[in-house]
Amino acid sequence: MKAFLDTNILVYANDERDTRKQEIALDIVARHIRENAGVISTQVMQEYTVNAVQKLKQAIPVVMHQLHLLETLEVVAVSPDLVRRALEINQLYGTSYWDALIIAAAEKAGCDRIISEDLNSGQNYCGMRCENPFGGNP
Repeated sequence: MKAFLDTNILVYANDERDTRKQEIALDIVARHIRENAGVISTQVMQEYTVNAVQKLKQAIPVVMHQLHLLETLEVVAVSPDLVRRALEINQLYGTSYWDALIIAAAEKAGCDRIISEDLNSGQNYCGMRCENPFGGNP
C-alpha cells in the first residue's frame, strides 16, 4: 500500500509553531520513508522548497538536506501527460488545478490513498481515499 504525501505534510513536519501537527507529520514522513511506501511529486518538492525558505525561514543548507531525504521517497515527475490528466481531474472533481495535479501524480504512482489537509478527507479521488491526519472529517 502506497500513500501520496501532500506538501502540507512536509511543511508541518518542519514547522515548530504547531507541535501537535509537527509530531503527526514527522511520524507520517518517517514511517513512509522507513516502509518504502511514500510517494511525492516534483510539484510537492517545489512547493515544500518555497514554503521552507519563505514561510519557515529555513536556511538553504537545511532545505537542501531535507530535499535529499525526501528523494528517498518515490518521486513522480510532472510531465505533459500528467498536466493533461490533472486538467481532466480538475473538471471531474472541481478541485483546484494544483490539487488535481497532486491527485494525478498519486494516481500515476498507483497509490491507494492521499494524505493531505487540503483535499476532502474521506473522499475518494480516482479510486484513492483522502485522509487528513490532523483530525479532518473521516
